[in-house]
Amino acid sequence: MTDSVLCARGVRRSFPQGTGVVDVLNGVDLEVSAGEFVTLAGPSGSGKSALFAVLSGFDTADEGDVLLLGERMAEHPSWQDCAVLPQVMGLADELTVEENVALPLRLRGDAPESAVARARELLDELGVGALADRYPTELSFGQRQRAALARALAPRPRLLLADEPTAHLDHATVPLVLGLLRRAADEGAAVLVATHDEEVHEAAHRRLRLVEGRVTAGASPL
Repeated sequence: MTDSVLCARGVRRSFPQGTGVVDVLNGVDLEVSAGEFVTLAGPSGSGKSALFAVLSGFDTADEGDVLLLGERMAEHPSWQDCAVLPQVMGLADELTVEENVALPLRLRGDAPESAVARARELLDELGVGALADRYPTELSFGQRQRAALARALAPRPRLLLADEPTAHLDHATVPLVLGLLRRAADEGAAVLVATHDEEVHEAAHRRLRLVEGRVTAGASPL
């Protein structure tokens, strides 16, 4: 695969700690191409969430470059270019589940009917279609996580970044999520998932590992 969607080179990020600083990212290099489903492993506190914040444009690296589709990562990329499923999920409590999922489609100008149809399709596939008219605060953590994944997938993004997308799911629900992640890659998206879940790693095309602030190659199960 040579159609690079996400490319990071020499990414460094430090944060204040006490009277000094702690180096979390120490020259990260990685690349994810169109059609790839790649996972990122690493112990808690290794910097995976910090790396995702930089890769998504939510944070800025102290040094290094992040390119999305060959261009420097924008501070707020469009949902169509880069969709993010953060651990905090980020659903708007004042909107119904259906409205949350349809939101990125409405923001880009899709007709209400087509936005709702796409939202319903994804929610049904993830087993939460019956909850479309509820509000996020009325859902369990696992249901919210599935709704947030549906929202991220709704605009068919070129790049999907998912941080622990199965953390709150029961074992029976994980295959639903893996199926949609693999399908997104099969349809041409670059998919990068940070996870502790071995089942997710085994479904990926390629596995990376974050060790001492650097990304190294892991096992390649497929």
